[in-house]
Amino acid sequence: MSAEQPASPPVLTIAGARATVRLNRPGQHNRIEPDDLRVLMDHFAAAAADPEVRVLVLTGTGRTFCAGYDIGALARGRAPVGGDDSPPLFGDVVDRLEDLPLPTIAALNGGVFGGGTDLALACDFRIGVEGARMFMPAARLGLQYYATGQRRYVERLGLGAAKRLFLAGETLDATGMLAIGYLDEVVTADGLGSRVDGLVEQLAVGSPRAIVGMKRTLNSIARGALDRAAADAAYSESIQSEDAAEGVRAWHEKRPPVFRRG
Repeated sequence: MSAEQPASPPVLTIAGARATVRLNRPGQHNRIEPDDLRVLMDHFAAAAADPEVRVLVLTGTGRTFCAGYDIGALARGRAPVGGDDSPPLFGDVVDRLEDLPLPTIAALNGGVFGGGTDLALACDFRIGVEGARMFMPAARLGLQYYATGQRRYVERLGLGAAKRLFLAGETLDATGMLAIGYLDEVVTADGLGSRVDGLVEQLAVGSPRAIVGMKRTLNSIARGALDRAAADAAYSESIQSEDAAEGVRAWHEKRPPVFRRG
């Protein structure tokens, strides 16, 4: 899609084990408008509810991954306040993505700015293209960023990197993004699709129950909120599960295991 084609709210497509949510305002660098927030929530819920879906990929149309929340909407007084009659808060959408019961991949097709940096950071994996840049303008806009977003930065990138990005407002290129751990990999623009496809395949062959359970535990460890009793109970249950039995059978029979969600 070119930047001249009509923009739209985020688009969800499901093909087999993969759900893709595509930000689709290329002419505006895939900025997120207030009404897009509920659309994203609905797309995340639909992907999580589909028993065939094993992985969610978040990406953008055009040459930018995401320019963040529409600053013009803030100036026009369209900041979401939450509640049944309002779009959800941006932070609620990002938190929902972080806790989605699916492994998630951010395929950064270009630069990422403002709240878009947090949207990608909420994903379990981030693969970006050469030439990508990131910038968090909150301080220059006079905005106090929401607490869960700052928490995510500190947990995943460390306090020093978070201060460089939030307080000093540093702009990082793809090499810098890789160095602080924001990106897991940097690939060529032509290679992004095939690398994401490969990671989707890796994730899709694992037990969905085990992957989701371990994702939940790993995230809780990172937050300093591990429920050890619950984690131990989940471990004990997994040993007795049909997934474990199938995994062992497949290992001995030298074949791919067949797991089901649910």
